[in-house]
Amino acid sequence: MKELFSMFWAFFRIGGLTFGGGYAMLPMLQKEVVEKFGWATEEELMDYYAIGQCTPGIIAVNTATFVGYKRRGIPGAIFATAGVVFPSLVIITIIAAFIQNFAHIVYVQRAFAGIRVAVCVLILEAVIKLWKSGVKNLTGVCVFLAAFILTALLGISPIYLVIAAALFGIVWGKTGAKA
Repeated sequence: MKELFSMFWAFFRIGGLTFGGGYAMLPMLQKEVVEKFGWATEEELMDYYAIGQCTPGIIAVNTATFVGYKRRGIPGAIFATAGVVFPSLVIITIIAAFIQNFAHIVYVQRAFAGIRVAVCVLILEAVIKLWKSGVKNLTGVCVFLAAFILTALLGISPIYLVIAAALFGIVWGKTGAKA
């Protein structure tokens, strides 16, 4: 039971202290889940994160559910998911009640502009960490570039790219080469 509450509290902090959605949460997920508690390896977290992005729902919630389930089964999934969702639920409820009263204030608008810039930095940090753990050779660079071009420039859904990359990894692995 102690680990379940620890899991709830860790994901509560992640959900309550990161802004900008799932991408911005990745650095804190890595620190808490991989480095601090060892609930998953870096590779497992990246796998959960990728699957969480391709499945319906919010990336952070899906990732928390995967980590919790891996560690403690259904109770772990419930505690981790509740932890990551609860702060947002409370904060959004409070903001929704008062946003119209303050949205026009210049300082509030400036604060949101500053938060957006900080979130961009967090996302860039997550991309760099993902690059270091996922792109390890020329094949990885080629897959990255192909996926980037297909999604960013041609608008192909990330779901198709993840499926294609998984199939590529399977085929490439059967040749005995390292992807």
